[in-house]
Amino acid sequence: MNIEQMKIVLREILTRTDLTPCVVGHRGVGKTAGIVQVCREIGRRYTPLRLGQMEVGDLVGIPYRDGETMHWSRPSWWPTEDDPETIVHCDELNRAQQEDTLQAIFQFVEPPAQGLRRALHTHTLHPKHKVVVSINPPDGTYQVATLDRALLDRMVMLYVETDYPCWARYARAQDFHGDVQQFLSVHTHLLSRQGAPLDLEVEPTERAWEMVSTLRRSCRFPQELEMEVYSGIIGREAAVVFLRWCAEKQGRPVTAREILDEWDEVAERVAAQRDDLQAATVNDLLSALQIAPGLDEAQEKNLMRYIAALPRDLRFGLVKALVRIPTIAEILVKNEYDGIVMEAIAAISEESEGKRRRAANEK
Repeated sequence: MNIEQMKIVLREILTRTDLTPCVVGHRGVGKTAGIVQVCREIGRRYTPLRLGQMEVGDLVGIPYRDGETMHWSRPSWWPTEDDPETIVHCDELNRAQQEDTLQAIFQFVEPPAQGLRRALHTHTLHPKHKVVVSINPPDGTYQVATLDRALLDRMVMLYVETDYPCWARYARAQDFHGDVQQFLSVHTHLLSRQGAPLDLEVEPTERAWEMVSTLRRSCRFPQELEMEVYSGIIGREAAVVFLRWCAEKQGRPVTAREILDEWDEVAERVAAQRDDLQAATVNDLLSALQIAPGLDEAQEKNLMRYIAALPRDLRFGLVKALVRIPTIAEILVKNEYDGIVMEAIAAISEESEGKRRRAANEK
């Protein structure tokens, strides 16, 4: 993406989520300038940390003793609850010269766990303050450290590359000298020598998919940028498959919500589902009922209709799992549903008896 596109994405992430965007780009492409501009546009104070110049004490503070208790003084750059909303820019993250400095900042760039605050050693950051990172790519042409996968997994990687039309608009707005503008309009290939492609080998993980979920729920990106944003979290291969799947309604499994609330509309889809999609629907239904087992009368009837529509083996497996949820088990034993669940209950009993006999024979 170019700088203008990066600013659009950055604005969405910083104003709508607690995630940590990491802007990756070659020297001079405008990473820092773009971040500063976004801060101005969204009305946030800008606080830069040049990590290549900092030691651990600059980050966690200086220790002091209060009686028998050790404390760490608050660094001067640390925004308090009374300060205006602030964006802390961890610039040159992979230029931290000391290993312990990089290890210290690791905690700070990690998005806060649910219900907790972002922290750095003993200091906690008010939720109104956000963090953004920028780095040069570790392609061998910069004096930077290679970031391990655990650290990359905690950030949304935004790859920024040079783009002449974007630069030309900026040059005109900043009133660059006419000779420079006219020369580069003819020799666009001389605008910048970017070097190696940007690729930090980002891969899908459980944490990465949670970040995708957060962005999907909270942010609205232009369609042409979605691929680049998600590629910076789960890698390009997974992002391609995911977005293609999102665009194609056909091939999606019926969801638990549709089963319980819209059975009449999805009954035919359920009957036509492949086994793998049917298994996905069963898993989604079990997860939903384990978290929120309370059903109204209509949802109760829709659940039983779904069970009745399943093939024998899947019905047996689903009922076996549902009886472990007390609230749902009370529904299954109602007389009016005997015809639907009795076969499955009988199969469960036979399986249990078979296990008991095998155990007795082994003794």
